[in-house]
Amino acid sequence: MSPKPAERIDQLRRQLDDANYRYHVLDDPAIADAEYDRLLRELDELEAAHPELVTPDSPTQRVGAVPSGAFAEVRHAIPMLSLGNAFSDAEVADFERRIEEKLDRRQPAFSAEPKLDGLAISLRYENGRFVQGATRGDGASGEDVTANLRTIKAVPLQLRGDDWPKVLEVRGEVYMPLAAFKRYNERALKEGGKVLANPRNGAAGSLRQLDPRITAQRPLAFYAYAVGLVEGGKLPDTHSATLKKLREWGFPVSAESDVVVGTEGLLGYYRRLGAKRDQLPFDIDGVVYKLDDYAGQREMGFVSRAPRWAIAHKFPAQEQSTVVEAIDINIGRTGAATPLARLKPVQVSGVVVSNATLHNADQIARLDVRIGDTVIVRRAGDVIPEIVRVVPEYRAPDAPVWTMPTQCPVCGSEIVREEGEAVWRCSGELTCAAQRKEAIGHFASRRAMDIDGLGDRYIEDLSDLGYVTSVADLYKLTLEDLLLMKRRADERDGTTPAIAAKTGKVATKWAENLVDAIERSRRTTLERFLYALGIQHVGESTAKSLAIWFGDLEVIRHLPWPLFKRVPDVGGEVARAIGHFLDQSGNQQVIDDLLAGGVVITDTHPPSSRLRDGLDLATLLVDLEIPKITRIRADQLATAFPTATALLDAPEHGYISAGLPADTAHALTAWLGDDANTRLLKAGGEALARLDAITPAASAVALGPLDGQTVVLTGTLSSLSRDDARERLEALGAKVAGSVSKKTGFVVAGEAAGSKLDKAQELGIEIWDEAKLLAFLKSHGQGG
Repeated sequence: MSPKPAERIDQLRRQLDDANYRYHVLDDPAIADAEYDRLLRELDELEAAHPELVTPDSPTQRVGAVPSGAFAEVRHAIPMLSLGNAFSDAEVADFERRIEEKLDRRQPAFSAEPKLDGLAISLRYENGRFVQGATRGDGASGEDVTANLRTIKAVPLQLRGDDWPKVLEVRGEVYMPLAAFKRYNERALKEGGKVLANPRNGAAGSLRQLDPRITAQRPLAFYAYAVGLVEGGKLPDTHSATLKKLREWGFPVSAESDVVVGTEGLLGYYRRLGAKRDQLPFDIDGVVYKLDDYAGQREMGFVSRAPRWAIAHKFPAQEQSTVVEAIDINIGRTGAATPLARLKPVQVSGVVVSNATLHNADQIARLDVRIGDTVIVRRAGDVIPEIVRVVPEYRAPDAPVWTMPTQCPVCGSEIVREEGEAVWRCSGELTCAAQRKEAIGHFASRRAMDIDGLGDRYIEDLSDLGYVTSVADLYKLTLEDLLLMKRRADERDGTTPAIAAKTGKVATKWAENLVDAIERSRRTTLERFLYALGIQHVGESTAKSLAIWFGDLEVIRHLPWPLFKRVPDVGGEVARAIGHFLDQSGNQQVIDDLLAGGVVITDTHPPSSRLRDGLDLATLLVDLEIPKITRIRADQLATAFPTATALLDAPEHGYISAGLPADTAHALTAWLGDDANTRLLKAGGEALARLDAITPAASAVALGPLDGQTVVLTGTLSSLSRDDARERLEALGAKVAGSVSKKTGFVVAGEAAGSKLDKAQELGIEIWDEAKLLAFLKSHGQGG
């Protein structure tokens, strides 16, 4: 049974009042704009049918919400009223017809403008100087946000020229440009900060900060679109001429504003702006039509809450509410795991939306999105739809909190996240189909396996047509495979060369060259091979260090991650990334396949003798990063328990007997209570024993003159290439880095050295010119 009109009106008022409060005061909208408009229209229609039920405090008789009380109140000399809305061509035609009839004028002229989705404000100028700014508030009074408005560069503090009125109130919109909004959110996501739901919320929340310094950090802009109180001066007779005058006085006015005539002019403007809506640098939710001449405006007058001479023609909503039916994981080309919400299909901005990005797990946690939730989804232009907020009152009581899956949905490898990072990644770099093309491209690159001629196009076709499912398959390719692949790709794309189509003959030289390049790449160095695997955080420098310190792929591929921290400049983050990669059976299988396919590492050697200093249990315990286990505590444990097995077999009171405080002993016991940690300690102990057996004594290898030093090259050297200089410095023990830091030993500066030289001078780091470098290399057998 439908509620009585009075009951429904009361229900609608309460819903709208709550929505108004959340939107204007809390800056935390609970319902989509389209839903708010629908409820307000329903209330409007009910009150029109039952005028005896209209009350002064009805949402139809108000503009917005009361000020929050956080700022001083400002009474508007002339109320800042809202506009009536039109949602169809017929409603626009009715609006134009009423004006024609009232004014007895055919085809009146209108000022047509974009309806920006921001925060309405009023700026007061006295003698050309900005003295006060206020929000619209409830239309009669708003909040004094002068200090915050002064931080917006688009708001003039002093008007240009000298013909402005003594007192001038300018109305307009504070908004956040889309590009600036995107940059702000990207930075917030990277830094773990709070993202803004949408540009409108960003503008409103920024302008209502109690600390103007926070507002100053937000990328806000402003457009003027009307005037309020005017004293001691005169404005032009039309709205369009007034906008031109405002622009002369220094106010930004939208370049999209125009003057049109009659209904066809209004609807034509609406369609033109709608067509370019997605390319505009700001959000709009419709257009505004205003009778252009002020005399006509005065004659038309006002209804209770809006002018009769203006109307807003709304676009289809860019936000709608729908239900989250599932949350899936999308694995990108680089392994990034991005949550994707599967939605109950809903039409947003004229497009049916069934998926929405959730960016990352932290974003899901911030929004607290759960399967089954009712959410507000937003789509603007070509931007991927995204969930901007949850409607918690519609949530089922037993809805579980969402957590990131532990395994990649594509290849089954572990999904991991580094400490302090927002992005989770699939660690199956070599086996994950989602990462296949990226992995092949990196593997074949010049500084990796150097397979000349294997460009992006061939990688795409080899992968898409099924010839290569992992990097190991490259070494199975034949000349016939490549020629058939090219023919199939040309047929698929409709790009078969005319000669080939006519004679059946195809060019083969490219394929012969590629087969030769693949064959040449079979013999490689350990550092190139390690770099080619594409392990997260393992660049050329780290790959080289791993090769120097461990010397043998068979040693490296079976080490637990804490042992990699024995290599200088390899910290916990990089060590874990290497460990996660090698823990995946699929990655190990690809390495086996590469070696079985004929890849030969030519420079295998025993581990560096420098490794021996760290082959002890105490160092392993520190590198395991066990809570409360400092170097002192690790030495105590290693003295009492000489092997990892002995430590694992000891009871907690044994740790106390070894000298550990009770809380430290308890923390160690708790850590060992995790089976994964127990296995890691045991594997670490076994790896220590293996390394001890094959690592030469410390005196067996002489250190280079630059051992332990980090060197940076910048600028152009005339006598040798950058790669040649790098190789010679590394042969003397140096680590050649790409950036300058406090750890840099010296910087070699060639011609046109740039910011690296500046930073080195700023930090007081030693600078070598090319002559000094060449002399040093020559004196240590690296000249010529």
